[in-house]
Amino acid sequence: MTESQTDPQSDPNAEHPPGSPSAVRRQGLAIAALIILADQATKWWVLTDVMNPPRVIEVLPFANLVLVWNRGVSFGLFNTASEHGPWILSALAVAVSVVLLIWLLKGPNRWVGWGLGAILGGALGNVIDRMIHGAVVDFVDLHVAGAHWPAFNVADSAITVGAVLLILDSLFQQDKSS
Repeated sequence: MTESQTDPQSDPNAEHPPGSPSAVRRQGLAIAALIILADQATKWWVLTDVMNPPRVIEVLPFANLVLVWNRGVSFGLFNTASEHGPWILSALAVAVSVVLLIWLLKGPNRWVGWGLGAILGGALGNVIDRMIHGAVVDFVDLHVAGAHWPAFNVADSAITVGAVLLILDSLFQQDKSS
């Protein structure tokens, strides 16, 4: 064997190189898991420490920490007081998550895999809240000149970033056949 050749038995990346479908699957699933953990940890921290008692905390001139119980979907859309709302939205989010997981398991390219992992982690992070609290804990309040963006959390941010990655990939991918 020459110096430029590697022994597949001794190279741990030979079986699953970084851009391979199996590596992208693992990366996407790891991103989803990390987002779920970060989302739930920040929500727990906000509920137990930061917003005990609930109040508005100015972090920057354009950003506050607040406590909002969101019974709708991302950014407060379809926010209702229906007792069935959390279950319906959770079922919908789980169904979408299954579709995203199947797409991820098919081994997309790196950007799509990362985007799917981010959306999957964000969706499941919010489902956990709905199952535990009946609503999603939102706590980041961005505002400019008195106009406030709906409060959001780590899961909502991850869903947004994941969607942007999917859009960018669809606009700039070289292989249009996939």
